[in-house]
Amino acid sequence: MLLLDCNPEVDSLRHLLETGASVNAPPDPCEQSPVHLAAGGGLACFLLWQLQTGADLNQQDVFGEAPLHKAAKVGSMECLSLLVASDAQIDLCNKNGQTAEDLAWSCGFPECGKFLTTIKCMQTIKPSEQFNKDHCVPVLRQKRSFGSKEDTNGKRKCW
Repeated sequence: MLLLDCNPEVDSLRHLLETGASVNAPPDPCEQSPVHLAAGGGLACFLLWQLQTGADLNQQDVFGEAPLHKAAKVGSMECLSLLVASDAQIDLCNKNGQTAEDLAWSCGFPECGKFLTTIKCMQTIKPSEQFNKDHCVPVLRQKRSFGSKEDTNGKRKCW
């Protein structure tokens, strides 16, 4: 609780904890659960704790936004990473038809947009497929030598 007292942005989260709100219960008229508030506040430690206590990471509020949308809107790479690692659905759309990726780009967080674009591409490519120019991630092919290399005098160097 000391951590929560240090940050004025989490007054509503502290209030929820003190009143014993359920981890997935929407506490306000906008149906935002504590996990929405944590993601929207960029509070990765609190978000992690919420996820570990069974928070629904795909729960949507009255705007159709899941915690992933909230994290994307504030540009929190830490929260986005936690949610993606916890298998959040990255293709969920809010009531305006926007994904978290769309919101990241439109809110001016290109690093978050690139991250979510990469994750989306990785999820759509089957592991058995080989990457080529038609896919999201190009394959760089280069020869590698192991153990030794020739110097300019023609002698071999051992590593």
